[in-house]
Amino acid sequence: MRFFSDNAAPAHPAVLDAMLAANAVDTAYDGDALSKRMDGVFSDLFETPVTAMWVATGTAANALALAAMVPPHGGVMCHRDAHIQNDEGGAPEFYTHGAKLMLVDGVGAKLDPAGVAAAADAIANDVHRVQPHALSITNATEYGLVYTPDEVAALGEVAKARGWGLHMDGARFGNAMAHVGCSPADMTWRAGVDVLSFGFVKNGGMSAEALVFFDRTLAADTLRRRKRAGHLLSKGRFAAAQILALVEQDRWLDTARAANAGAAALGAAAGARALHAVQANELFLRATPDEAAALRAQGFDFYDWAAGEVRMVVSWSQPADEIAALAAAIAAL
Repeated sequence: MRFFSDNAAPAHPAVLDAMLAANAVDTAYDGDALSKRMDGVFSDLFETPVTAMWVATGTAANALALAAMVPPHGGVMCHRDAHIQNDEGGAPEFYTHGAKLMLVDGVGAKLDPAGVAAAADAIANDVHRVQPHALSITNATEYGLVYTPDEVAALGEVAKARGWGLHMDGARFGNAMAHVGCSPADMTWRAGVDVLSFGFVKNGGMSAEALVFFDRTLAADTLRRRKRAGHLLSKGRFAAAQILALVEQDRWLDTARAANAGAAALGAAAGARALHAVQANELFLRATPDEAAALRAQGFDFYDWAAGEVRMVVSWSQPADEIAALAAAIAAL
């Protein structure tokens, strides 16, 4: 019973059906009919004209987004526990040709405007110090907490006042949206977001993520960067097919709601053991090594986080009986 990572979850049946339907001759790269539909579909979803492109991985999506906004001599303000800092293997620095990640603290991997402003104000504006050019936030965060539109907008004001771009790492954007229930527009461009890495692999996709440019002036060079980085797939229609299958009938929200509901059940069972509020599809739990071993002995697979802490992730397709069994096991500790 795997609660290790939503990256390992099955692809949604509609995604597989869409890929089979796409298995016919069409123009190569991103000139096919499905890839050409992405701008319009995402423009409708976000209620504003956007440029949307597929990439194969979330790492590439984040790194390409930051490279569009930050020069090699610049910096990216982000949380100390941000995925781009701890889990991208240096890809942001590689794609930007050396831009510095500038780390800020915040509870639950969330940044707050005062903390970001204070960190920025401490950087002398001279040639000896790297200057920030972008702010990157993760929604939902690395600890499963969700920014509200007002919280994003407050950070957007900090970024815009300093002339920075604002990037949102939305590897679990669907889970964040399912929790808040607002419009995608309110969570993104209306709050000042310039580029969104829209995650699908964790939420029913197989091998495709989307980059959504609300600042469309950043998109043209990114197309060239995507090619140079080896992410211009010859048969891009298969990536586009996955994304469209999840977006066009709001399946991305259905899958996110299912995952969130399962995590909420685990959170209710955990009670005071939960390290953070359960707002998306992750549970961070206090558990001694013996308690973790006892859960594993019952067949549950999960990730050891820090000393005395574990992480459990509910996927969109997690069987209800597995969720119920784990909830009961947690409650019985």
